[in-house]
Amino acid sequence: MRMTVVGCSGSYPGPDSPASCYLLEADHDGRTWRVLLDLGNGALGALHRYVDPLAVDAVFLSHLHADHCLDMAGYYVLRRFHPDGHQPRIPVWGPVGTADRLARAYDLPPQPGMHEEFDFRVYDGKVGLGPFLVEPIEVEHPVPAFGLRVTAEGRTLGYSGDTGPCAGLDAVASDADLMLAEASFSSRVVNPAKLHLTGAEGGESAARGGARRLVLTHVPPWGDPQEALAEARTTYDGEIELATAGAVFEI
Repeated sequence: MRMTVVGCSGSYPGPDSPASCYLLEADHDGRTWRVLLDLGNGALGALHRYVDPLAVDAVFLSHLHADHCLDMAGYYVLRRFHPDGHQPRIPVWGPVGTADRLARAYDLPPQPGMHEEFDFRVYDGKVGLGPFLVEPIEVEHPVPAFGLRVTAEGRTLGYSGDTGPCAGLDAVASDADLMLAEASFSSRVVNPAKLHLTGAEGGESAARGGARRLVLTHVPPWGDPQEALAEARTTYDGEIELATAGAVFEI
């Protein structure tokens, strides 16, 4: 499984990266399957650098904040009005209310909304798609939110989505070959509860879960990625890297 970081900026697009979006690719049955984890604002344009957006097989949304889902509005336009014609529906998994949330984002009535472009499905247990097995796990955030465990060919990526420290996050990290953990907050200040992670908290969860590799992401434009990295090194002694737009990780 290969992960390309399309966007990794936290809370909103930054000067060097769009907001959250990760492209996963794996070969199966004679072709390459492709899924997106989140499609935050600014990410759709950047996605064209790495793959034809029409070659994506499915989208998995961790939650419905703008920096994780809002470029679905542009993706709707691309699939509906592409010069090659109205494109076939693809599945989009997300929390309850995803279809209505995205319809509002583009000022569409709920029906048909984007249902003619996307086959909306609510998380309800593990999802199999081509080579991928995706397990959504509820995490702590002000809106319904999920961490995602993605397994292909016996290798597992854990993706925190947005979350505060919680048992769900530790479950996402459990025995992961790579843990992709947000690091929005700094330990130097008092942070709101049940919202985001510091680098140290992401490291703690990766260590508790036995994750073999940690990649920090979702640092907001006002944050210092090197500070997040230094914090994580105080709580996790495995391999740690920072996500950057365009980086590719073999899992």
